Parts: sequence; C-alpha cells; structure tokens
Amino acid sequence: DRILGAHILQHAASELIAEAVSVIEFGGSSEDIGRTCHSHPTLTEAVREAALNVEKRALHIVNR
Repeated sequence: DRILGAHILQHAASELIAEAVSVIEFGGSSEDIGRTCHSHPTLTEAVREAALNVEKRALHIVNR
C-alpha cells in the first residue's frame, strides 16, 4: 500500500498536501499515515481517514 500520488480538492489543499508529499518522498504507506497522531477536530483528520480507509479501518467512513 505504498503511496504513489495524492489528489486533494478542498479549500485548504495547500496545507493538507504536505503530509502526503512527505510520505511519498520517504517511501511511506497508508499505514504510516494511519499510525500518525492527528489532532481532533482538524482538517488533517481527513487525510488519516482516507489512509485508514485503505484497510477498511476508517472511523467516520462507512467501511464496505
């Protein structure tokens, strides 16, 4: 589940993309993002939720 790229369409995309770019640069995976602490409530939680959803472990997304 290595991250190869990221798309963020949101008003704060310039702030949210930094995490994905860092993980890509260091060869990280969605699991690495999922294990990282993200404060609540913040927009960066959406990045973590997307990463957790790869393994159907998201908290705020219906896991099907």
